[in-house]
Amino acid sequence: MSTATDRDSRSFRRAQRPGVDAGHHVDDPHGDVSLDARELSAEFAGGQERAAGPDVAAYAMRLGDDALVLAQNLCGWVARAPELEEDVALANIALDLLGHARPLLRYAGSHDGRSEDDLAYGRDEHEFRCAWLFELPSGDFAHTIVRQLLASAHLLELYRELTASTDPVLAAVAAKAEKEVDYHRDHAVQWTLRLAGGTDESRRRFLVALDDTWPFLDELFRDEPLHDRLGDVAVRPSTLRGRVDDVLAAVLAEEDVPVPTIPASSAGGRRGIHHPAFGPLLAEMQVLARRHPGATW
Repeated sequence: MSTATDRDSRSFRRAQRPGVDAGHHVDDPHGDVSLDARELSAEFAGGQERAAGPDVAAYAMRLGDDALVLAQNLCGWVARAPELEEDVALANIALDLLGHARPLLRYAGSHDGRSEDDLAYGRDEHEFRCAWLFELPSGDFAHTIVRQLLASAHLLELYRELTASTDPVLAAVAAKAEKEVDYHRDHAVQWTLRLAGGTDESRRRFLVALDDTWPFLDELFRDEPLHDRLGDVAVRPSTLRGRVDDVLAAVLAEEDVPVPTIPASSAGGRRGIHHPAFGPLLAEMQVLARRHPGATW
């Protein structure tokens, strides 16, 4: 019987054609990216609304914030990516992430009566709980690919585990997200191999991006009292570290890239202390909703 690790290792050996193999699966990995109120309700177990308790709401909010902010960051590449197909690929990944954020934020808001829009557009910077990795500036294309590699490697392991959550809403969202994040990681892996194994300049840029981004990976694996209280509802972050490290090491080894030994950042996004780039990113995301509160289209 093949294990998940065996399957992952084989996927790293695919032909380095990110615009073809990684971008065109027989089955659309994204599914339907539109989500109306009825479809969002279906994300909840049995199609019925459930109100989250305070700890579950806090956990769902941080997961939703991670997905929302990364989606907003990726949207900055639309019409600016190095090739037309990457405009489409990164936009599709951003839409997938937005599709993960919406039910998570809706569930988080069910605790105190706030909507997903209230949480996305009505909170100030210090009220968000996204990790720094997701809010880092996109930089050049190599920085974006490294961020995607680290983020998707983590998210895939997280959602795989979260499908076993004793909370049916979180388990349902994770089951849908897992399939899509599997594509996100494959896309990042293929571009990693292409950049690290390409020209001298592409490899140089990739190595710079890896060193710049790697310190922010550690924040994703920090256990907190919230995880103790949630028990089997949540995934304990530290339990994912070994698997994520193994995946990243295997990918980097394909092009003889050493795993960085740079010290971890003291990033505090989970406590509302954010990267300097987050404020401008948030302002851009919220400007329309704040300028026209309550407007509908």
